[in-house]
Amino acid sequence: MKIITHKIPYVRSVTMGLWIDVGSRDEEKTEHGLAHFMEHMLFKGTKKRSAYELAKAFDAIGGISNAFTSVEATCYFAQVMDEHFEDMAEILSDIYINSEFDPDEIENEKPVILQEIDMFDEFPEDYAMSLLDKKRWKNHSLGRTILGSQETIMNLSADNLKSFFSKHYTPENTTIALAGNIDHEKAVDVLGKYFDNLKNRSGVKNENIRVKPEFHKGLCFEQKGVEQYHLCLGTEGYSRKDSNRFKASLFTTILGGNMSSRLFQEIREKRGLAYTIYSFFNQFMDTGMLGVYAAVSKENLIPVIKLIQKELQKIRDKKHSNGEIEGAKAFTKGNLMLSMESTENLMIKLAQNEVLYKRYIPFEETISEVEKINWDDIRDIADRICSGNDLTASILGPESEKEDELKKILNL
Repeated sequence: MKIITHKIPYVRSVTMGLWIDVGSRDEEKTEHGLAHFMEHMLFKGTKKRSAYELAKAFDAIGGISNAFTSVEATCYFAQVMDEHFEDMAEILSDIYINSEFDPDEIENEKPVILQEIDMFDEFPEDYAMSLLDKKRWKNHSLGRTILGSQETIMNLSADNLKSFFSKHYTPENTTIALAGNIDHEKAVDVLGKYFDNLKNRSGVKNENIRVKPEFHKGLCFEQKGVEQYHLCLGTEGYSRKDSNRFKASLFTTILGGNMSSRLFQEIREKRGLAYTIYSFFNQFMDTGMLGVYAAVSKENLIPVIKLIQKELQKIRDKKHSNGEIEGAKAFTKGNLMLSMESTENLMIKLAQNEVLYKRYIPFEETISEVEKINWDDIRDIADRICSGNDLTASILGPESEKEDELKKILNL
């Protein structure tokens, strides 16, 4: 287990995160949704406290507590006044070390997760993205949703949870990150006292056994009772460890990452063809995906696809306005700097840097990488997308469309 801190002497709070290097991609097919279910269950009672007593303990010190599960990580975190740091550390250690996984609590939580799945299915943007992942990554765990399915959730048992916990919640997969008004020496002393029992656990570091997925091209169309057509296009991106990730991120900003971006201006502002249109860059430890999402009416579906292709080609041909790349850099730097004013965001950055890069990456180093990027770099990203042959598309819509025509337009 590693402990990393970032002291900010001028704030009165401390944010502490238990960063576990396990997410939905580490699940077996029969465990679909287990990582997320685990996140819920660690707040449902320990050997010392009931679920209510855990909630009351955080409230009693004015704390904010929460958790999240992603594809590659699970994080349990809290924020308190600096004077309550030790109380917070004790409570978080309790849920990590002493959780009971009571069968009755598990059964009570299943309907909650099922409702969360139903909510996800009712958001067409999220659902269309999940169709893209399923088509893109096929049978790999990256192609499955984080929440799980109705079937796998209903079949989960206390034994499943305990087995998953023993396998993944180990010192090798655990990083404790703190940001705020806290001294590193004090943090080590306090956390050593409460997490000492963790040294008795052992396991395999997940990043050493993960299998890189293969790409799968093609079109997935699903008919559903929605008002618009939800279009997702995805192609090969870059991993979190690839040096090209900075270029891809800036490319995404220029293409469709903000209100002055090409897609937003051309498709929404100038032509009024879509309310929602943006580009995205999903990164994982060993792969990534660059893509575009748009919500459009039936008559605008094909025109929007052609306009997306046109804007990509314009970038490829180095057609750009004065100051466009400088504006994208300023936007990137501003967003990064503003995010670092949050102790929660700092905590997440600390943990990610340690898990992925095994070192702290200063803000200035990231800015330096962004400043190096020129139009040839942006053009290279566009050229790779336009000349590549690995496009994946998903469309969620109210009616069936002519798939042959769409495949021809998308070169699938």
